[in-house]
Amino acid sequence: MNRLNLPLGFRYASTYAGIRKQRRDDVALIVADSPASAAAMFTTNRVKAAPVTVSMANLKASRGKVRAIVVNAGNANCATRTGKSVATATCRAAGEALGCPAIQVLGASTGVIGVELDGALLVKAMPKLVKGLSADRFDDAAQAIMTTDLAKKVAFAEARLKGGRVRIAGMTKGSGMIQPRMATTLGFVMTDAAAVPAVLQPLLREAVEQSYNRLSVDGDTSTNDTVALLASGASGVKVTPADRADFLAALERVLISLAEQIARDGEGASKFITIEVTGAANDVDATQIARSIANSPLVKTAIAGSDPNWGRILSAAGNAGVKLDPALCDVKLQGVTVCRRGLAADFDEPALTRKLDEKECSIRFCIRGKGRGKARFWTCDFTEGYIKINASYRT
Repeated sequence: MNRLNLPLGFRYASTYAGIRKQRRDDVALIVADSPASAAAMFTTNRVKAAPVTVSMANLKASRGKVRAIVVNAGNANCATRTGKSVATATCRAAGEALGCPAIQVLGASTGVIGVELDGALLVKAMPKLVKGLSADRFDDAAQAIMTTDLAKKVAFAEARLKGGRVRIAGMTKGSGMIQPRMATTLGFVMTDAAAVPAVLQPLLREAVEQSYNRLSVDGDTSTNDTVALLASGASGVKVTPADRADFLAALERVLISLAEQIARDGEGASKFITIEVTGAANDVDATQIARSIANSPLVKTAIAGSDPNWGRILSAAGNAGVKLDPALCDVKLQGVTVCRRGLAADFDEPALTRKLDEKECSIRFCIRGKGRGKARFWTCDFTEGYIKINASYRT
């Protein structure tokens, strides 16, 4: 890890607490050297994991000031009898070890739902985590939060503001149960810019809308989705109203990269799919059409099999719940027009099949007319690997 990429004012640690069956780090700790301004978004699933509800309450009680985030993998701490007490005890233990109020600690968990989590494992691990804190252990923390992920997911950016340069670094996890809706899979973003929580929250919301909320692996929204943005202010550079667009652009670059990495690493996936919709009545309609195409098992399996079955794409768009005239719709696969005005277009099928064998696939859905709504969406194909992973997830 190049320290030059990392925001000032943060330290990281990870350890094995005994939550996973395999002996590899399963707890990560992210610490701001002093209380950071924070913004966060959480799952909109009505079934919320205990760390989500506790973190929501802590963030409100602290008025957006966060000193630490504790993340465990291997157990979702959701739908259990002891969930809230475990999440609360974990925040309290971190606060005591760091010398800060428990309300300045956020918690996050990922793993199996409905299995009791032994909170003593997390409490016992806290002194070791705090002792191991280092500004150089960003990658260790990113690896510790993985579950079925095949690779760690990190991204970095810089923004040149009027007061100077600020850094942004993000880590995320996720391969399955991915369809964020005004939330995200677990994602943690740090910046050394100076900004109050009231400035950070709308920035995070806008960036998430253009990144994680344009992502689907399997159409399922997790009970544990959490994204947090922490600003240490250690650079001494303030995000002024004049700097907002530049900072937002850098933040979006980080979150878009993280979202794309999740789609590329989708459970059992063999292909990364980018869907672009243009010509819709508005961006909301365009996003709804793109999401419908992305979530179609028939589209995803066709791509897995390199089958240019454009009818499935047209059908998915027509099932998106927005007004749509098929006679105005064109479809392109890998840049090749396969459907024109809702009807089959002439194309070289063997040649296109070979193009669809590539690891990256492009689907463009264009609506003729005066509509200016557009959206870009990311997903992956469905293979037998997805079934195998999720058929044996608990065992």
